[in-house]
Amino acid sequence: MGLTDDFDSDENKTGLPVIYMSVGVISFILFIVCVVLVVNREERYSEKARAAAERKQQEAQIEEEAASGPKLGESTLTSDQLDFWDMYKDDTSDLGDTKTLSENDYAAKAQALREEEEEKEKDLSEGGIKTKVTLPDGSEQWIMINSYIAKNKYDYVGMVSQEPLMKYYENGQKISYMGVDVSKSTGTVNFAQLKNAGIEYAMIRLGSRGYSTGQLSIDENYITNMEDAKSAGLSVGVTFYSQAVTVEEAAEEAELVLANLADYNITYPVVFHMDMIANDQARTDTLSKMQLTEIAAAFCDRVAEAGYTPMIYGDKYWLLRKIDLTKLGKYEIWLSQSEDIPDYPYTFSMWQYTQSGKIPGITGEANLSISFVNYDMR
Repeated sequence: MGLTDDFDSDENKTGLPVIYMSVGVISFILFIVCVVLVVNREERYSEKARAAAERKQQEAQIEEEAASGPKLGESTLTSDQLDFWDMYKDDTSDLGDTKTLSENDYAAKAQALREEEEEKEKDLSEGGIKTKVTLPDGSEQWIMINSYIAKNKYDYVGMVSQEPLMKYYENGQKISYMGVDVSKSTGTVNFAQLKNAGIEYAMIRLGSRGYSTGQLSIDENYITNMEDAKSAGLSVGVTFYSQAVTVEEAAEEAELVLANLADYNITYPVVFHMDMIANDQARTDTLSKMQLTEIAAAFCDRVAEAGYTPMIYGDKYWLLRKIDLTKLGKYEIWLSQSEDIPDYPYTFSMWQYTQSGKIPGITGEANLSISFVNYDMR
């Protein structure tokens, strides 16, 4: 019995050291972990401290350089030393060697290049929304195209120039008629030679009103031109140069025209012509757009009442800026534009394409026109 009790007692005593040993190992491991964490934290703090110190050092250096360097506006650097100028190399590549250009030459070339690029980028008709007008001072202006005014539908592929004549074809058939307009300033006209040269109609100045005096007069060559043109077999229309400043004066002009047409049979239009006087003042200069429109309408209304075809003559500027076409839509238009192809957006029946033509029958420069309408058939 004693042996058994001794064995049990020794077994119980050996279990306690094992427990103590386990606790000791765990404590040691925890101690090591704590030491590592403390060391790592101290290293991180050291890194932050070093970074802060470096920043302070850099700031101090920058302040020192700023204090000792050139002040604002005193830098000695040139544009060639600044790297960012290379960003614009493509924009000025067409200027050539810019280092050899003077400041004025550089600016002029740069402006020309910008204008060229803008011209390439924009459609001249602004997508059919605008049209460009040249003002009397030579400047240009884009104006809106009125969607309520009838547009011209000519296909200019069919326009054929056979100097000095202009012809227009549709579906392979010529549907145009060649004309000339004459007045005392044209001088003596040989209408037979004009007809042989291809002229089919003549627009003859009947009279005018003085742009300063306001006095009415009949063109000195009116009767001779009218009789010679008809004798040569040409169709005839007439023009009147107006400087009316009231609707009453416009009606007076129309009456003068009708009185001097009584002895002649004409088939082409009776034309109202008013425009700017170059290099001088005219009695119509101060008239508003509304007044000019009413004057044109008064003349044309009276002509229409008498059974003739009224027409309004003008260049692009006059037609689009000086009168209101929305109130004159029932009258036909004779466009004056010395271009290879007109860019007038609205409908027109006749086109004066040159005022400096050369043609047999007229000594000097001739005003030549093309009509898209055969007025003889009306």
